[in-house]
Amino acid sequence: MKLCQYDEHQAGAVRGDRVFPVGAALVAAGHLRQGYTMQEVIEALANRPQAMQCAREALGEKKSFPLGSVTLLAPIENPPSIWAAAANYKAHAAEMLAASGGPDRSRLGKDDLMAEFFLKPSSSIIGPGGTIVLPKISKDVDYEAELCAVIGTRARRVSEAQALDHVFGYTICWDISQRDPWGRGRQNTRNIRKGFDSFTALGPWIVTRDELPEPQDVRIEVELNGRPAMTAHTGDMICGLRDHIRFLSNVLTLRSGDLITTGTPAGVAKLAPGDKLRGRIERIGEMTLNVESEAF
Repeated sequence: MKLCQYDEHQAGAVRGDRVFPVGAALVAAGHLRQGYTMQEVIEALANRPQAMQCAREALGEKKSFPLGSVTLLAPIENPPSIWAAAANYKAHAAEMLAASGGPDRSRLGKDDLMAEFFLKPSSSIIGPGGTIVLPKISKDVDYEAELCAVIGTRARRVSEAQALDHVFGYTICWDISQRDPWGRGRQNTRNIRKGFDSFTALGPWIVTRDELPEPQDVRIEVELNGRPAMTAHTGDMICGLRDHIRFLSNVLTLRSGDLITTGTPAGVAKLAPGDKLRGRIERIGEMTLNVESEAF
């Protein structure tokens, strides 16, 4: 299932070029309250088999809308946490070392590297077709395109073998990153440099785990102004998603709706006003973003 959020914060499921109003069906069946959030939708679908069955049955109903007639929003705007992996592809770690300085992580073990997970604020989230706003203070802002996992069921002290059982699905995360100021040779500034409004783009929807059974076997592609800018494979991660869930769940409780974005491959580039980004992750879909300067 491709679970989306559209128009007036309604939950839908995308099939082909149609959107089915699964949120309304779940409310009518008593699985959701009126005025639900997408975190509540995910929690219901992940933890109540009857709710998931109701949503799948809604895909067989006649009522639907053309995908082109709705406005897609970020598929979740209120995640309890957004955990972001750092320097998780060797080629990206090398390009950042060359561009920004900082520590050489090439000899770090997996847990030592994952100890650099950082948090992004939910206030930074935008959706498909949204606009990245370049802050006036920043002279250098890059894009990063990443596979992002959405947690479905509570996870505490789980093994790598159990890790994917707790995943609800996957989406694309753009981790927009200020490099200057505060980024050259410094890493303890990530929460600020990556936390500006509009610096976390999610979409176009969440693909449930059954449609993407192996997170370490998908391609990531990015175009900048119509030209190929990034081509990568998630099999090249240093720490895979199973590692991430095992590590984080042994530190804290992962909750329904938490996001784990798994780090960017090499190929990041400086953004300028007027730029157009298009990103695609195999088995998920694609989304576009615009870039503008801060207006005041």
